[in-house]
Amino acid sequence: MTVAAITFGLVFLAEMADTSGLVTLVLASRLPARWVLLGVCAGMLVHVGVALAAGGLLALLPGRLLEAVLALIFLVGAFLIYREGEEDDDDDIELRATPKTRWGVVATAFGVTALSEFADPSQIIAASLAARYDDLLAVGIGAVLGLWAVSAIAVWGGDRLRRLVPVRWVTRVAALIMVGLAVWAAVEAIVG
Repeated sequence: MTVAAITFGLVFLAEMADTSGLVTLVLASRLPARWVLLGVCAGMLVHVGVALAAGGLLALLPGRLLEAVLALIFLVGAFLIYREGEEDDDDDIELRATPKTRWGVVATAFGVTALSEFADPSQIIAASLAARYDDLLAVGIGAVLGLWAVSAIAVWGGDRLRRLVPVRWVTRVAALIMVGLAVWAAVEAIVG
């Protein structure tokens, strides 16, 4: 349960600072929200499946090498999260063609999510945690719930949170946590 909670928290923070939440918000403002949410949640399942597979492969590395690789991955994740938060979030996202059916909306939201989330900081976090902990189910559940929670917030009014808490602060906290995890993994790699 602890692994799922840690994963949830880290993925939630990383995804709150990500532009995919903004994309989801825009999709939901222009298309039926429940179908957007369904498509986004399905896309997030694919996203987590890829992360767990990558993490499972990483876990096959010898102990110290795994810790060194995880330290590097956490540092890259921290950089990506920080950079994401420093970019201008006011970019307009435009839908070129509006889907006509509910399944078209689901497919559009799924496609946008699956493509935009590939090699995303939240996917890197999930893969790293899957490699670190020997509990793919807990990491998968925590990651999916974290991603779905952010998606639901984006669909049902995520812009209100952005008025209360600046995205930069969310990204800075997430990046700081990733640096802490990188230091922890580096110490484990050195000490053994």
